[in-house]
Amino acid sequence: MTTQVDMNLMRHATQTIEVGSKSFAAAARLFPPATRRSVLMLYAWCRHCDDVVDGQELGFAAAPSEHGATFELDRLYDNTRRAYSGEPMRDPAFAAFQEVALGHAIAPRYAFDHLAGFAMDVEEARYDTIDDTMRYCYHVAGVVGLMMASIMGARDELVLDRACDLGLAFQLTNIARDIIDDARIGRCYVPSEWLLEAGIPPDHVALPRHRAALATVAARLVDHAEPYYESATLGIAALPLRSAWAIATARNVYRQIGIEVKRRGARAWDERVGTSKAAKLRLLALGGAQALASRASPGRAATARRSGLWLRPGRAGGAPGHAAPAIDA
Repeated sequence: MTTQVDMNLMRHATQTIEVGSKSFAAAARLFPPATRRSVLMLYAWCRHCDDVVDGQELGFAAAPSEHGATFELDRLYDNTRRAYSGEPMRDPAFAAFQEVALGHAIAPRYAFDHLAGFAMDVEEARYDTIDDTMRYCYHVAGVVGLMMASIMGARDELVLDRACDLGLAFQLTNIARDIIDDARIGRCYVPSEWLLEAGIPPDHVALPRHRAALATVAARLVDHAEPYYESATLGIAALPLRSAWAIATARNVYRQIGIEVKRRGARAWDERVGTSKAAKLRLLALGGAQALASRASPGRAATARRSGLWLRPGRAGGAPGHAAPAIDA
């Protein structure tokens, strides 16, 4: 029986994703109802944590915390621990997270790995190499892929690798799209090595005179995401059909954003790159076809990934994450 509390949590989660991510909101409608509820609940928690650390509300500027980002981050860690312990949670985002985390046995290390990504922002981490950038991508998005896959019933580590790959690809796309917006608030996730190779001083990324050179760097990020999108495509074979359709659609929509960033070149940051309703419908249909086609070879999801892809923590003999050695899939 659906209670008022359940309805309120769902209303909060739905509002959060519709305002915070129109791209993923469109794909999320394809999940079966129970899965969709859990996916939206998890998204609401992720969005809340991001907003709290950045002093935002649903991705937009809000009154900054009087306590500071470090205090707020510590409180996120504490509330996450309390949620896992089963304590009653008053905050809607944590009540939602508790329902999902306990209901789907989401490994606590995934949640705390995600919070570690926000800690990287608070500590103003530097990103000198692509491995540094990939480590950030893992914490803020790759591990979200792991949690989402857990909701959909994935447990095989090789399948989870591909779920993580999709999150990595999403974040690389986001970084390429948001380079200028991030630079304006003093953040840069692009490897400084790449910027210097393009003749761009890392502290001057947002200057208009660097747009042409910056376009080459953004294109490099988009290209770097491609093998991760490819790997993720094989992973949908392990998901239930409607979940596979939703994930394939989300994959297609985000990938299209990267393609558009690359196509626009130096004009990629004149306005925020997105996808039209017509494009989303086309990509939705393509996602459905991909989901159906994946039924013909479900075992491909649980095969080794292609050589050279970055490995998530715990998948490299305990190493903290790096490019994989040559292992042909």
